[in-house]
Formats: sequence, structure tokens, C-alpha cells
Amino acid sequence: MVLYFTSNVVEPSAFIYVGKDKVENEELIKFGWEEDFHVDNLSSAHIYVRLREGDSWENIPADLLTDCAQLTKANSIEGNKKDNVTVIYTPWSNLKKDGSMAVGQVSFKDNKKVVKRIHVIARENPIVNRLNKTKVERFPDLRQEREDRLQELRRREQSTRQQRVKEEQRVARERREKAYQRDHAYDDLFSEDNKAQSSNQDRGSDFEEDFM
Repeated sequence: MVLYFTSNVVEPSAFIYVGKDKVENEELIKFGWEEDFHVDNLSSAHIYVRLREGDSWENIPADLLTDCAQLTKANSIEGNKKDNVTVIYTPWSNLKKDGSMAVGQVSFKDNKKVVKRIHVIARENPIVNRLNKTKVERFPDLRQEREDRLQELRRREQSTRQQRVKEEQRVARERREKAYQRDHAYDDLFSEDNKAQSSNQDRGSDFEEDFM
């Protein structure tokens, strides 16, 4: 089971989700999409946020970042009781999992460059309560959702590639047409008719007299 929350501090609203237990966390680690939040050095749930199209984990809107951090703190048994905790977040692609780790446990591939931190002074009940009012429980097929997502990304990539090829072909065609026009710009000047008009061979015998 996965718990979904709606953050309406951004437009359109963002979806924040978390596994209800460590088993579901394991599935989210395996088939995740976006960003992962959890309390630094304390046991906590893995909170994920599905960003809007085009957004990056490095520029998450401040209000959305606060929502995620508060929800992460609230879902840590130990962290929820403490003030001045640090919540760390990183792209899902930076999560590292190996066979020696316990269920739901995860580390990072890069602990410095691809990890950010946000300081949470205290639990802000208005934020947590607002998010909890949007909570819904679902039983998603995380594997299928990820496959669908990857298929959509492949479709977009293929469409973009096809558009790029068409554009390159259009530019090449225009260049060929311009080159042809440039190379044959004076063809008409040397046509048989123009040659005849500029030649004296077909003029009458009194041409020179008329000229004089």
C-alpha cells in the first residue's frame, strides 16, 4: 500500500507519496521515479515527490520543499519528536541498494554532489494537517507504472528524433534549392532565343544603313 498526499502550494498540484511500511518502501526504491526525502541519520520513511514536467530536483519550489520536509519529519518516529532536524533529499537515480542492506534501507551512490539538505526547526502542524487531509491509500502496480513511464519517455524521444530528422531534411532541401538557383541564375541569359536576339546574323541587309 502506498500513501498519496496532494500539495497545493504549487500549480498544478504536486503529488507526494510514501510506502506505508518498509516493504512498500522497498518497492518504491526499486521502481521509483523522482526525488527521495528522509531525515538525516534517523530512521524515517522514504518520501517521494512527483515533480511537474520540466522541473528539476535542484530547483524544487521552496513551498513544495517545505511540504516534503515536514511530511518526512512527521513520518519519522524519532525525528518527529525532535526539533532542529536535517532532511536530506536526492534524485531517485542516486539511491543505492545492495544485498547486504535491510529491507527498506538505502544509501547513496554519490553522498556529496547529488545530495541536498534542508533544516527543519520544528514540526509545523498546519502544514502536516493540511497534507494529511489529502491522504489516500492505493495499491498501485509500481512496476507497471514505471514501465508505462519509460514507454512514454521512449515515445517522446522517438517523436522528437523524427521531428529533428524532418527538420534536417527540410533545411537540406532548401539549401539544395538555393544552390541550384544560384548555379543556374544566368541560364536564361544564354538561351537560344536570347542568343538570337543579341546576334546580327538574322537581321536584314539594311540593318547597318538603318543604324547609320
